[in-house]
Amino acid sequence: MISTKHEILHCDRCQSRFECKANSYTKCQCSTVQLSINEVQYVSELYDGCLCANCLLELQKEYQEAL
Repeated sequence: MISTKHEILHCDRCQSRFECKANSYTKCQCSTVQLSINEVQYVSELYDGCLCANCLLELQKEYQEAL
């Protein structure tokens, strides 16, 4: 269940809803995905907005497989 304490966003990639906790980054769902600088650059070249943790993991895997 998503609370309304933080902003509700839609993932730019899959459109799933998630609670953005940018003001509490260590508690945000995206902080569970550890991206390298190159992976961050790869993602930022494809998408402008926030992505859910699942999409971040998929894009990380996609980047690693392309190496």
